[in-house]
Amino acid sequence: MYVRATLSALRGDHWREFAIRFALGGVATVLTGVIAALWGPVIGGLFLAFPAIMPATVTLVEKHERERKERAGLSGARRGCEVAAIEASGAALGGVGLMAFAAVAWLTIPSLSWFAVLPAGAVWIVVSLLMWFFRRPLRRWPFRGRRITA
Repeated sequence: MYVRATLSALRGDHWREFAIRFALGGVATVLTGVIAALWGPVIGGLFLAFPAIMPATVTLVEKHERERKERAGLSGARRGCEVAAIEASGAALGGVGLMAFAAVAWLTIPSLSWFAVLPAGAVWIVVSLLMWFFRRPLRRWPFRGRRITA
């Protein structure tokens, strides 16, 4: 699989899909603010790491892939689920990178002030790329070679 950005893909989305993403992102942000107000900024900060538009993105990716296969005369249900799972696993791998960013920022902010963003950002990029590079061995790791089927 090659990762690439295609701006032409934006033309295929309907305005309602963008509205769903925007609304879900806003709801997640408001809920994070409420959590921070109720239980403090430390707990609220944990929820800031939630990928606000990921649920909407995963469902829309599944829908688009299913529709694309159905236009070709095939059943797209399985393929849609597979593509959505890949999207969700990418978000999880990025979350590990975000945890590394948070750890480095937490350790370096007292001494570096806002410059702590530079080493923390570098660690985030490196960890996220390493997670992507080792994603296949990591996928099998807890099962030690046993094949797991859904």
